[in-house]
Amino acid sequence: MTEPTASEADLIRWSEALAGIARTGLGFTESLYERERFEEVLAVAADIRVAAMHLHEEGAMAPEPETLTAEWMKSVGSGVPGYVTPKVAVGAVVGDDEGRMLLVQRADSGIWLYPTGWADVGYSASEVAVKEVHEETGIDCEVVRLIAVLDGLRLGFTRVPLYSLVFHCRAVGGDLAAHPLETTGVGFFGRDELPEPLAGFGQWGDLAFAAIRGEELGVIYDAPRERPWRG
Repeated sequence: MTEPTASEADLIRWSEALAGIARTGLGFTESLYERERFEEVLAVAADIRVAAMHLHEEGAMAPEPETLTAEWMKSVGSGVPGYVTPKVAVGAVVGDDEGRMLLVQRADSGIWLYPTGWADVGYSASEVAVKEVHEETGIDCEVVRLIAVLDGLRLGFTRVPLYSLVFHCRAVGGDLAAHPLETTGVGFFGRDELPEPLAGFGQWGDLAFAAIRGEELGVIYDAPRERPWRG
């Protein structure tokens, strides 16, 4: 049976996995031989990543593999701090009393999405959700429950290795006000009046509105695969 052709998303995922293994190895090993092997793996990962970027319409802007390798080397730590793991993002599906969902238009891309941001040290994940909602939209909310744990690379909505923790929240006050730097638009929207372009709605939309309606839901997550590297 013919194997499917690797996509740009596959190449990025494989590259990031190899780069993570190599940087973690460099952070723990004291063997010169092993360091040389890990550095070689890192160089191969850079070649794969640049090849993937050339498949994209913006491929002409791809850096040289040597530049990417040097950037990765700068991030190598020692011991446990050097163990490379996915970053953590926290999102908030916020509903109001009319069953509408809070969405923001991101200033960097123009795409609409629920409020989301990187996890901050010193905050619990749910505290980050409340903070991001207030900062990005001016709305105060209370956390109801965790509804999703998603792998951004696997789902193809990011090129950065990350896990996204998504909370269902309820608006309890505040006034709509877009963040002057991070967002260009903000508002509550019903299912039949969603703005465009809206990122990945087919992946999370039904879950989000079901949560807002108060339906009993378990936490969704990416199920284990028999062959993770084949997608």
